[in-house]
Amino acid sequence: MDTKELIKKVRKIEIKTRRLSNHIFGGEYHSTFKGRGMTFSEVRQYQFGDDVRSIDWNVTARYNSPYVKVFEEERELTLMLMVDISGSEFFGTESITKKEIITEIAATLAFSALQNNDKVGMIMFSGIIELFIPPKKGRSHILRIIRELLEFKPKNKLTNISEAFAFLSGVIKKSAIVFVLSDFIDDDYDKTLKIVSKKHDLTGIKIYDKLETFIPKMGLVPMIDSENTGISWIDTDSKRIRQSYSLEYARNNEIFSTLFKKNGAGSISFDLRESYVKKLLGYFKNRTK
Repeated sequence: MDTKELIKKVRKIEIKTRRLSNHIFGGEYHSTFKGRGMTFSEVRQYQFGDDVRSIDWNVTARYNSPYVKVFEEERELTLMLMVDISGSEFFGTESITKKEIITEIAATLAFSALQNNDKVGMIMFSGIIELFIPPKKGRSHILRIIRELLEFKPKNKLTNISEAFAFLSGVIKKSAIVFVLSDFIDDDYDKTLKIVSKKHDLTGIKIYDKLETFIPKMGLVPMIDSENTGISWIDTDSKRIRQSYSLEYARNNEIFSTLFKKNGAGSISFDLRESYVKKLLGYFKNRTK
């Protein structure tokens, strides 16, 4: 991708996702993820309806008129995006791939954080840690994240969620808002997920393609594992093979939902054909109830 085309794509994603964050997600994000507490802001004259418990009696006595203390939410939060860029993320049977949807969701969350003056960082992972961008504020920083999501070429095709969680624990010491964007085609991350969920506000977003959930009957066909380089010939007419594949996919999906729920973490799962806007909004609103 040349520079001109990259700038055009970044701009297109910025326009779409910034509009979503400004008009839809900004307020929901702020309501869902609270700050660290309340800090003193100022003293002002008492107004009808103010809580009498907030009256500053020293100032009131000095001016012989009621004054109240005003407090503001202390935010200074950090949003960490953990983005799976393994080989399976390039899969997509329609006009869009999982990687493209993940990029849009990550950008929407990042601009929502920016609108609330929060820091944003990113870990891109496959079977290894591919890239770490430390948390910072500012539009130019968010645009860099989008550029990396669009342009970065992974060195590894496998998936190791456990290693990604372990890396997060090592580099982010303070509590953060953490979104993991992946298809979660992995099953050995329960121990590190437990550690991360105790410290951080964790949410897993599983993006999948419906056609990944089963193998259609097509006879003997060559299949390429997107996380390996080999080609295997599969007899798709075999009921045993089709059932085995569907059962393994269902098992993998159950691991995802069970582990996140058991550890008090949030989870969202949706097919490429579904609207991630509706799913995210529904998730945010349910959390604020």
